[in-house]
Amino acid sequence: MGGESPRYYGTIPHTAAALRKLIKELGPAENLSFCYEAGPTGYETYRWITSMGAECVVIAPSLIPKRPGDQVKTDRRDAEQLARLFRAGELTPVYVPEREDKALRELVRTRETAKEDAHRARQRILKFLLRHQIEPPATIKRRWTKKYRVWLGQLTFPYESVHVAFSEMLHALDEIEQRKGRLEKALVQQAATGSKASLIQALQSLRGIGLLTAITLETLDKLTPEHEAREQTKVWERICVVRLH
Repeated sequence: MGGESPRYYGTIPHTAAALRKLIKELGPAENLSFCYEAGPTGYETYRWITSMGAECVVIAPSLIPKRPGDQVKTDRRDAEQLARLFRAGELTPVYVPEREDKALRELVRTRETAKEDAHRARQRILKFLLRHQIEPPATIKRRWTKKYRVWLGQLTFPYESVHVAFSEMLHALDEIEQRKGRLEKALVQQAATGSKASLIQALQSLRGIGLLTAITLETLDKLTPEHEAREQTKVWERICVVRLH
C-alpha cells in the first residue's frame, strides 16, 4: 500500500480453484481488490473473484496509460504496471455484462463473422471472373442484384473442372447467405423477447439506426457508469466547442 512497490507473486492457472487458493493465502477476501485486462478469456475471472467475496474490475486495454517508447512487454512488467496504475486510480474499468447480454453478443459476433465470410466469398467470385476475362452484360448495372445472381448461375465454361470450381464458389456463397439469414432471424427474435428489448427499440428511434445496428450497439463493450458519464461529458464539451466556433 501507499508508495510501496508492487510485489510480484508469480503466475497461476486460469481456474477457479487456483484463484480460490490465492485469495485464501492473501485474504481475507473482503480486503482484496483485483483488476485484469479485458481479453479473450472473457468475464468469468471477474465472476469467480467476486463470487469469492473480493472486489474486482476489468480494465479496458486501449485506455491503459503507456509511456512513449516503452515497447518491452512481459507478463511480470505488465502485471506490476497494472498494479501501480490501479492503486493510483488511473485505470478505466469496463462494464461487465450479465450472462444474458454476453449470450446476445455471441450471436451478434457470429452474424458479423457470416457477413465477413459473405464478403470474402463474393471477392473470390469477382477475382475468378477477372482471371477468366468475364464481365456482366451492359444491361446489368450493379453487382449482386437478383439479376446479377441469375447471370452468374447461367455462366458456362469450356472445361468441366472450371465449371465445377465456379459452381462450388456460388454454392458456398449461397450457404453463407443462408446462414447469415438464419442468424439475423434469431437476432430479431432475441431483440423482441430479451431483457434488452425496450432499449433496442429506443435506439431505433434515433435517425439512421436500424434493428441490427441497435442490437450491435447494445452489445458493445461499455465503460462503468461513472466513467461513461465522465466520457459523455467530454463528448458534449467537444460538441459545444465545435458549435461555438
